[in-house]
Amino acid sequence: MEEKKKIVMWRTIAICAIFLFVIVGAAYAVRLSNSTGQKSDSSKALTLWNDSSQAKQQLTSYMEAITKEGGPDYIPVERRIAVFDLDGTLVSETNPIYFDHSLLLYRVLQDPEYKDKASDFEKETCYQILEGIRAGEYPKGMDMMHGQAVASAFSGMSVDDFLEYVLKYREEAAPGYDGLTRADSYYKPMLELIDYLQQNDFTVYVVSGTDRLILRGIVQDKLNIPMSQVIGSDETIIASDQGDADGLEFQFEAGDELILGGEFVTKNLKMNKVAVIAQEIGVQPVLSFGNSTGDSSMADYVVNDNEYKSLAFMNCCDDLEREYGNEAKAQKMADLCKEHGWIAISMKNDWTTIYGENVKKNPDAGLDFYYNYEIPANR
Repeated sequence: MEEKKKIVMWRTIAICAIFLFVIVGAAYAVRLSNSTGQKSDSSKALTLWNDSSQAKQQLTSYMEAITKEGGPDYIPVERRIAVFDLDGTLVSETNPIYFDHSLLLYRVLQDPEYKDKASDFEKETCYQILEGIRAGEYPKGMDMMHGQAVASAFSGMSVDDFLEYVLKYREEAAPGYDGLTRADSYYKPMLELIDYLQQNDFTVYVVSGTDRLILRGIVQDKLNIPMSQVIGSDETIIASDQGDADGLEFQFEAGDELILGGEFVTKNLKMNKVAVIAQEIGVQPVLSFGNSTGDSSMADYVVNDNEYKSLAFMNCCDDLEREYGNEAKAQKMADLCKEHGWIAISMKNDWTTIYGENVKKNPDAGLDFYYNYEIPANR
């Protein structure tokens, strides 16, 4: 009897040992997969991209090459860094203008709590934005004008309240579409692309000309990245009791609150994007995604003199049915891609969807304000 008990005991121990071995082995396999970055099956990746897309083919081939440990193009995980522009690259740029420009138009010309307080400069900036929308041309000098107008129009508002303002505004219906809010005006194939990169151990940064604080509101809960990886244009931030005192003279203390200081600092476009990447990321990325000449310096910085295999992609706004595309602008970007060795992404031909099948382009939806708003003749 005693002998049978021993047999049962040893059988139990053996079964437990086998079970533990299976658990540990599975965990080790997952860890090994994570460490080598080979976590996604390229044949099943990017399902919202057409299989005929050369951009998709180059992306998946690239990923197979740089995640193959021991291979000639292997990139260590800590150097797998991708940078993305925002407007026209991740989100809609043409409904009918950038998110942060529409936000300023609302603040200065519509917000019942502020429109009567708006300065002449803020109003003039908005009138020029509206004229640019109607003419189909971006006003000269608008980058700096808009940046300063945003800074002054929200001056004195706390950083937290500003974020809440942006979050509330983004829930409005997206002009020009049925079934879409501003918050969800993301290109679904690009969201899928970010997931694909993260599955392969990439660190993703958004590097945009949009005001950094507005940018945080746009991406919050929409992109799976921390705020430290969100880089935009900057305005001053001061303490609520600081007044005109310099930051080197003022002591932040209990009870102080961070507020917007009202002064524009820098527009994060063109060469400024390269500078801020060097300052805030500290190493050269290996992938760049943009859509305009404002992203050209960033793209060239990524693909030139890089110790690792690197690529730059540019979205071409050539879809006139599902989006408010511009064929001439798209062709210009496609030509630039050939000239610089970047890879063109055709929104029309490469993507199976843009915003999802339930979203429809509707030129009569919510665009009256932009095209019919009365602009003073004498100002």
